[in-house]
Amino acid sequence: MSDRKLWDEILDELRARLMPEELRRWFGESTQAGDSGDQVTVWVPSETVRRHILTHYQDLLDNALVSLGRRVEIRFVATGVGEDEDEDDEE
Repeated sequence: MSDRKLWDEILDELRARLMPEELRRWFGESTQAGDSGDQVTVWVPSETVRRHILTHYQDLLDNALVSLGRRVEIRFVATGVGEDEDEDDEE
């Protein structure tokens, strides 16, 4: 087994199936945070991105895992980096 992170391998699978802009928009700021063997934790910038990925890309992610021969769960965690909720500062 190589030293490449599983998430990078999954992104390679998605790259073959998605338009570059779509991949950049929804997966560009994602990063693998951990791999326990049966679960991979991936950080994404916001809850909006997390929900969008789960709603629109779950089948593609599952297919990528099958292609890679891996039986793991991908857990997405919103880091809050891309949140827009600080716009309440208007006086």
